[in-house]
Amino acid sequence: MSLIILQNAGITASALLFEGLNFTLNPGDCVGLVAGNGRGKSTLMRAIAGEGELTSGAITRSRGGRIGMMEQMAPDRLLGLSMRDAVLDALPSDIREIEGWRADVALDGLGADDAFKARLVGELSGGWQRLTLLARVWVRDPDVLLLDEPTNHLDLEKILMLESWLQNTARGTPTIIASHDRAFLDAVTSRTLFLRPRGSMDFALPYSKARAALDEMDVAAARQQENELKQAKKLRQQAAKLTNIGINSGSDLLTIKAKQLKDRASRIEDAQRELHKERSGAIRLDNRGTAAKVLVGLDGTVVTTPSGERLFSTGKQFIFQGDRIALLGANGTGKSQFIGMLRRAIGGEVVDGIKPTPTIVLGYADQNLDTLPERETPLHFITTRHHVGDQRARASLADAGFSMEQITTPIGKLSFGQRSRLGLLDLRLLSPNFYLLDEPTNHIDIPGQEALESEIIEHEASCVLVSHDRQFVRNVCNRFWVVEKGRLVEQDDADAFFGSLGYDG
Repeated sequence: MSLIILQNAGITASALLFEGLNFTLNPGDCVGLVAGNGRGKSTLMRAIAGEGELTSGAITRSRGGRIGMMEQMAPDRLLGLSMRDAVLDALPSDIREIEGWRADVALDGLGADDAFKARLVGELSGGWQRLTLLARVWVRDPDVLLLDEPTNHLDLEKILMLESWLQNTARGTPTIIASHDRAFLDAVTSRTLFLRPRGSMDFALPYSKARAALDEMDVAAARQQENELKQAKKLRQQAAKLTNIGINSGSDLLTIKAKQLKDRASRIEDAQRELHKERSGAIRLDNRGTAAKVLVGLDGTVVTTPSGERLFSTGKQFIFQGDRIALLGANGTGKSQFIGMLRRAIGGEVVDGIKPTPTIVLGYADQNLDTLPERETPLHFITTRHHVGDQRARASLADAGFSMEQITTPIGKLSFGQRSRLGLLDLRLLSPNFYLLDEPTNHIDIPGQEALESEIIEHEASCVLVSHDRQFVRNVCNRFWVVEKGRLVEQDDADAFFGSLGYDG
C-alpha cells in the first residue's frame, strides 16, 4: 500500500521550483531527496507533511497515516526545558504522565544518557539539539519520517550513530531524507529522487549509483539533442536551397517542398526541452602562491582547553606548500582549538611551537559564519571589505549565484547555503596562499561541494581542514593528521580513523 502519492505535482514561488512530479512512497522505502540550495526540497517536504500547499497537481496520503517531520531549529519555548521534557512535550498532554517512558526509549535509542536527558535544550550543542528534535518526532510513532538536513551540526560520531539508528531502530519506517551528505545518503538510502524544475528523476538506487545513472542519462539526452538539432539545421539548409531553386525556376512544387522541410525542422526544434543545468552559482578559489616550501613549522605545540587542560601535542611537524591536510579526531579532542592557534599565529600573535612563514596570506572559513556581518548586505560587505567598485561587486555576487534581490538583503536574512557561498566568495577575493577550512561544506549543496573540491585540487591550494564530510575528505586531502591518545599522528589515509568510529563503508 502506497503511503504518499504525488501526481503531476508542482510548486512555484518567486520562480518555478518543480513541476510535473510523479512520485510514490512505499512501505520500507528510504529515499534521498537531492537538489541544489533553494531548489524546493524543504518546500516539497512541508507540502507532503501538510504544512504547505502545491501550486499544481495533487498529494494523496494514506488514510490515518501519521507523518513526522523533524523541525529545522529548536523553538524558543523548548530552550528552557530539559531534553527529556522537550521530547515529552511532543506527546498529547493527557498521556505524558503515564507514557513518559516513550521519551526515555526515544532518547536512549539516540545515545542520550540520564545526565544528558536532564540538561536544558538551550545548553545543548547544535548536534544534540538536532537529535532532540528527531526524538520529538519519533516519540509520536510516525508512519512516515521526513528528515530535512538531519546531519547539519552533527559531528562525525553522531552522524555514524544516526546512520545506525536509521538502519536499525527506524528500519522499515518509510523515510524521505533531504541531505547534501553523499556518504550519509549512500549509507542509509535505497532510492534517490533528484528534484529538478522539469524532469525530476527517481532511481531505485542509493545516491552514488543513482548519480552515475543520472549522469549517463544526461549525457545521452545531450547527445540526442545535439543530433536532433543537427538534423533540423540540415533540413533548413535543404529548404533554403529548394526555395532559391523554386524562385529561379518558378516552381510552386519546390516552394511547397521547402515549406514542408522548414515545418519539419521547426517541429524538431520545438520538441527539444531545455536540458537541466545546476544553477546554484559558481564556487571559485584563488591561490596567489608563495616561494616558500615550508608554510608552517610545528615544534611540540601543546593544544589545551580554554581553561588550560592539556589535549594533545603536535610533536615536530611541517606543513608544506601543496599539502591538503585533514585534521581528524573524536569530538572534544581539540581540533577547533588547534585551528584557532594556527590562525592566531599566522595573524602575527606569538604562539609557542608554531612558526609560520612571513609570506603566508591566510584564508579562513568559519563553520559558524561569524566573519559575516549579519546586518550588512552582501553588496556592501564585498565593496567595503575588498575595496572594489559597485559593478565588480555585483558581477562577483551574480557569478556566485546571488539574485539582484539577495545582494541587497541583510546577510542575516539569507539562507545558510547563501551565507556559506558568500563566505567562500570572500575567501576568493582575499586571494590567499594558505587556507584554514573549518567544516567548509556545511550548508553547501552537492554541486557546490564538488566545485569546491575541484577548485582546491586544480589550484593546488595548501590547506588544513576539519570536516565531518567523509567524501569531501577522501576526495580532497593528501595528508591525514589524527588526534589520538594525546598526540598528533600522521596516517596514510582516513579509513583507519573512520573505522575506529565504527564506519566501514
